[in-house]
Amino acid sequence: MTAPPDDCLARNEWICGDYLTTRSRILADAVLQHLQLTFLAVLIALVVAVPLAVAARRWHGAAGPVLVVTTVLYTIPSLAMFSLLLPAYGLSASLVVAGLVLYSLTLLVRNILAGLRAVPEETRQAARGLGFGPVRLLLSVELPLALPAAMAGLRIATVSAVSLVTVGAIVGFGGLGNLIYAGMNTYFKAQVLTASVLCVVIAVLADVLLLGVQRLLTPWTRASRA
Repeated sequence: MTAPPDDCLARNEWICGDYLTTRSRILADAVLQHLQLTFLAVLIALVVAVPLAVAARRWHGAAGPVLVVTTVLYTIPSLAMFSLLLPAYGLSASLVVAGLVLYSLTLLVRNILAGLRAVPEETRQAARGLGFGPVRLLLSVELPLALPAAMAGLRIATVSAVSLVTVGAIVGFGGLGNLIYAGMNTYFKAQVLTASVLCVVIAVLADVLLLGVQRLLTPWTRASRA
């Protein structure tokens, strides 16, 4: 009778410290790619979502089409979305980023628009009475007061993007999803579990970080709760 292997990698265990030490570089590269794809996608989505939400708030006729289009985009399954974008971007990281941007728009536009609509009309009138023009009113009054709702949408969009990045493994640009996909194909338990746990850790840390930023940018919300 042969003795069992004396290391967790050979035994293919779910929890294996040797996997962390021997694959640390691979894990670091996967985490870095995961963070880069997530950050770039959410940043581009935010840059696009703000003017869309402002336009929907300014011109009531634009609100319906903007919300309908972004909602329809969100209902498209991720694999179908990447397939539709494939002719334009090919098998590249840009394909994954573009898909994540389109998914993030729904969450960001809806929350930013909700925040802008929640600004009291008397506050706008008071600002106009002080000589605020449209641009100054938007930047100094409306957007700051819309921050709580906007940040809530940003947090949800970021956590969702962290999750959806893994789907990019089908085109070879999925960050930790690459390791999960490869590990599932070979039933490499330690790799699947480690990469999955790291995805959860990234999502939690991103949410906590954004929550801290929200608290710093909106001190009046803490005062009102107190």
